Amino acid sequence: MATHDETVYEDSPGLDPDLGTDSSASTDPYATTDADREEGARVFNASGGDWGDLVDEATSLHEERIVVNMGPQHPSTHGVLRLILELDGETVTEARAGIGYLHTGIEKNMEYRTWVQGVTFCTRMDYLTPMFQEATYCLGIERLLGIEDQIPERASIIRVLMMELTRVNSHLVCLGTGGMELGATTVMTVGFRERERILRIFEAVTGLRMNNAYIRPGGVAQDLPHGCLDQINDTVPQLRAGLRELELLLNENPILKGRTKDVGYLDLAGCMALGITGPILRSTGLPHDLRKSQPYCGYETYDFDVITRTGADAYDRIRIRLDEMYESLKIVEQCVERLKKVHGPVMVEDKKIAWPAQLSVGSDGQGNSLDHIREIMGTSMESLIHHFKLVTEGFRVPAGQAYVPIESPKGELGCHVVSDGGTRPFRAHFRDPSFNNLQAVAALSEGGQVADVIVAVASIDPVMGGVDR
Repeated sequence: MATHDETVYEDSPGLDPDLGTDSSASTDPYATTDADREEGARVFNASGGDWGDLVDEATSLHEERIVVNMGPQHPSTHGVLRLILELDGETVTEARAGIGYLHTGIEKNMEYRTWVQGVTFCTRMDYLTPMFQEATYCLGIERLLGIEDQIPERASIIRVLMMELTRVNSHLVCLGTGGMELGATTVMTVGFRERERILRIFEAVTGLRMNNAYIRPGGVAQDLPHGCLDQINDTVPQLRAGLRELELLLNENPILKGRTKDVGYLDLAGCMALGITGPILRSTGLPHDLRKSQPYCGYETYDFDVITRTGADAYDRIRIRLDEMYESLKIVEQCVERLKKVHGPVMVEDKKIAWPAQLSVGSDGQGNSLDHIREIMGTSMESLIHHFKLVTEGFRVPAGQAYVPIESPKGELGCHVVSDGGTRPFRAHFRDPSFNNLQAVAALSEGGQVADVIVAVASIDPVMGGVDR
């Protein structure tokens, strides 16, 4: 049992006026000192035993709240998300999220670059979902240009292929890092091992593992390299085996269930009030998925299911993400089969928009195809002038505005692009799901334990690059 002295100081009775010490002071070296004493203060001295009993006694007085800064705990909040918790013992009575510590200024910078150069900015926002940011931005530009129906079919299939691989990539990091926070390091190593398979495909196609700038206005930067479809066909079964390994580690794990069941609960009404989308919303039973409700890039022609559950807690969000990865792999296989049959260009035919020229990944990483270089440098002066003007000045986009939402791994991601008729965006503003979903920190955490805050934030799956853009 806890042994402690309880003392209430009023006018500091027992102080020796000559020595300035308490004649009845405890012999405990960790007891309160004169410096700790304030008039009317209640002080507890604890030494060993059951700390819980002492906490219960202290909290029953309802005299004091402790405010602490928590974190960084989640790997994507490394000093750029501040969680301010008000505690009553181990119970969180208030939780607030302080953002703005990263603030990349991406959206503002895009106003000083051409429309195509903007892709290299927005791809860096949520660095786990680069293809989705590129896609929503380019879809908005294409709507302003009026060329939505002119995008080659092969380019749209490749976009879907890359987005679904990116969805799996993002969910693997979410589960891996979330598992690591709970102490399950094996979940982290398995998740990142499987993610590495996807990054190898990205590197083969785009020359880069992240921040790819691959999806461009009018199509994609380059066609798939030789042998890529075979590489994907070989990788998908390996990914399925890895996902099965994760399921065996997680689904019926009693420790995981104890930490996540009924933790971070948020019902449908709460999601609707806060504008929450993605796996958090689908864990309430609502099958909201923009790939089905507002199809883009031909998603209406693919066979896949929208995964929902009804527990509305952190455990259900884990299960949803696992099942969604299987659905994404189904779509990937359908894309591969279509790409074997559909051939042709991967960029619109309008040469006033189709910049840059067909690229190729070479020994130096990525560059213009040799045929194009041969033409503009040695054959056609007009081609050289045209290429130079497109690269340095960019194409003009008719004045107007457009908003195209898509379903990212974290929820609704949209880009509101505004043009004044020039070669640069007048404004490009992104609705990033991490930003909206982070509003749920208070609703998910308050009333729970301190340890539950870790689970709640991990179940949101925030990336601050998308929040502080």
